[in-house]
Amino acid sequence: MPENATEVTAAGIARLAGVGRAAVSNWRRRHADFPQPVGGTAASPSFALADVERWLRDQGKLAEVPLRERVWQEVAGHPAGAAQALVHTGCALLLVRDRPTAWLELTSASDEWMADALPHAVDHVLTARLGPDTPSGAPAPGRPAPPGAVRTPRTAGSAAPGSAAPGSTTPRSTTSGSTGPDSTGPDSATPDSAAPGSTAPGPAAVHPAHPPVAPGVHRARAVRTPTAQDLLPSVRLLRAAAQLAAGIGAGQAFEFLLGRHLDANPRQFTLTPPHLAELMADLAEPPKDARRPAPDRPLRSVLDPAAGTGALLRAVAGPAALYAQEADVGLAALTALRLALGADGTHGSPPSLAVRTGDTLRADAFARLATDTVLCHPPFNDRNWGHDELAYDPRWEYGFPARVESELAWVQHALARLRDGGTAVMLMPPAAASRRSGRRIRADLLRRGALRAVIALPAGAAPPYGIPLHLWVLRRPTPGVRPGPDLLLADTAGLAAAAGEAGGKAAGGGRDRLDWPAVRAAVLDAWRDRADLPGVSRVVPVVELLDDDVDLAPARYLPRPTPGGDARGLGEVRERLTETLRLTARLTPPPATPAVPAHLPRTTVGELARGGALSLHTGNAAPGGPGLVLTEHDVLTGADPAGTPLTDLTGNPPTDRAGNPPTGASGNPPTDPAGTPPTGPEAPGAAPDDPVVLEPGDVVVPVLGGGTVVRVVGEREAGAALGRNLQLLRPDPAALDPWFLAGFLRGTANNRQASSYASTAARLDARRLHLPRMPLAEQRPYGERFRELAAFEEALRTAERLGGVLVQGMYDGLTDGTVTPA
Repeated sequence: MPENATEVTAAGIARLAGVGRAAVSNWRRRHADFPQPVGGTAASPSFALADVERWLRDQGKLAEVPLRERVWQEVAGHPAGAAQALVHTGCALLLVRDRPTAWLELTSASDEWMADALPHAVDHVLTARLGPDTPSGAPAPGRPAPPGAVRTPRTAGSAAPGSAAPGSTTPRSTTSGSTGPDSTGPDSATPDSAAPGSTAPGPAAVHPAHPPVAPGVHRARAVRTPTAQDLLPSVRLLRAAAQLAAGIGAGQAFEFLLGRHLDANPRQFTLTPPHLAELMADLAEPPKDARRPAPDRPLRSVLDPAAGTGALLRAVAGPAALYAQEADVGLAALTALRLALGADGTHGSPPSLAVRTGDTLRADAFARLATDTVLCHPPFNDRNWGHDELAYDPRWEYGFPARVESELAWVQHALARLRDGGTAVMLMPPAAASRRSGRRIRADLLRRGALRAVIALPAGAAPPYGIPLHLWVLRRPTPGVRPGPDLLLADTAGLAAAAGEAGGKAAGGGRDRLDWPAVRAAVLDAWRDRADLPGVSRVVPVVELLDDDVDLAPARYLPRPTPGGDARGLGEVRERLTETLRLTARLTPPPATPAVPAHLPRTTVGELARGGALSLHTGNAAPGGPGLVLTEHDVLTGADPAGTPLTDLTGNPPTDRAGNPPTGASGNPPTDPAGTPPTGPEAPGAAPDDPVVLEPGDVVVPVLGGGTVVRVVGEREAGAALGRNLQLLRPDPAALDPWFLAGFLRGTANNRQASSYASTAARLDARRLHLPRMPLAEQRPYGERFRELAAFEEALRTAERLGGVLVQGMYDGLTDGTVTPA
């Protein structure tokens, strides 16, 4: 095996073959010729990718490795690590996109010659997009620049350092990992570069950034030109990535690989979901008539001082000058490449881009920048944000933040980087709106009109998903303009609760059930109209908020509406409850007839699967994507999945009333983010990420919990994808009645003997579940009785929910005076 051959883990083999990890373990035990481990550990061995591919083909388990999987395995198994492999890939994809002819010439030669010639070609495109790879000033003594830090480049066509062409922007520096035009040092500052808090000339003026050389700031191009020695192990990866880009575009290819990397390391990154990033960008959007700049007006400028993976800047619509700073060197490099490759996405190539590396609060890379917009998802609860070093920093115009108030330090930093009248949108933890240690700063933000809105999102909108985060919309006060006399408070938690109740589950929703389109519409309507909407938004005079606590939590001023509404609504709830109770009485099972226990021959689900009487599938779909997903919580609570079905009952893509495919379908099957059409779970060569689509008669069993919950799929759930932690049993209708199967699977003793109790959470192995052997005709009476019990259970669940609404509604109505005791 070559020394630098790509290795793959058992999980990667499962992805290649489209099976679960248990199948890979079985292959290793049952097949003596299965490739032997070449690395890893005893608990997580790794195998040579070429050997694995050869074995899978010889066994008929793999016709051809999907291109996207092959490229990802090359990235994951790169000897320098996945992050460095992604940097090399991003550089090559920039070359593929910007200089396709040069790339074709390079790839026609041998790997060694290609590796020798690539650095010059890559440096050309990096310089054109991100600036020259030349240091622009050394860090302060005692703060050595990290390896790989290089100068930031000017964009093609930008003015020379120290000047700006009319209608253009000259970004100055990039953080590590990002790129953008850069100045040669503090002496090159232009006369129009503004100090923090100064006024920019014009409503959309962009001031080029000329920050002094500060400790911890890397005045260099974040993406350093790799050497031939660095690139030689990556040549095969780069060739494969170019093939992937030929089909789906360079930007989408990089997005797919970066997304896989982020998914594989979930604890290393705090991500901003795309839907939330788009909402934050919309809240900061200028009026529609100002979206596109006039020929003689500078571009709209947008800064993200805690850029992370660049999700917020990618959500910015229309042409804009983008500025970013990120403390992590490697992440900044990936962010810079992601934004530079954005031309293949939906947002177009940013005309100017500057990404810097450094601790934003301690070492601000854009100290002389005044932008139109700041979008920020800052780190939460950071006690080491620089409280001791920054006591006299001029950014604290509204008060010096306490050590526990790092979020308020980020708020004031955002305001300091805005032009007069500019808008900032911050994602904040709910505690920042009510902690007593921050009340003085909150009070000053209100008095001066800097804080314009506090919007509470439902739990599940962004990580940490169990907390209902807030959005703060701020505007830098304009001298001579009277501050706004009120604050918009909005709370969308009630929308999530309503969605949950509509689906038959308890209030609260969570990310599995979040109706994001409704939340987005409510937030934007409340912000743009600044109107009082019952239970959703309220415009509160500032004088009412300036008490001893200055508590700005929207829930305090926007109590949820009374369940059931007014007295008339409660009457309707009572009628529905009465009808449900009647139905429950009719569905009550007859008295049980004692009988002698029958000793019937029994079999297991595993034996039935081997005999072809049913097939087993494991759920892998995550909620929040395009399509209906049946989650574990839905099965446990009896709720219906929410969203748009991936297919109709005939297996075809959904259509509108005119028979046309939905937006984006164009008559073709829906595609994943990488542009690959999904295939059925049983299709040869199906990608392992493709969801298992539910069909009527399927039986769904939760994996965890040790309970006795089983669900038979009907027409309401058909077309949805099977969620995680769920197992699906698809019986052959000629051999098994689905209700008979589901009923016997719900037996308490059956569940206990098929569950593992090695940890605090019991894990059910559906293959070990027992059921009696009997002909289909004898199964059907059992199936009918089990179906009747399921209908009775559903009626009880509905009565319980309606009863709770009626009781709480009566309590609220009597206490607030909308219902009289008579």
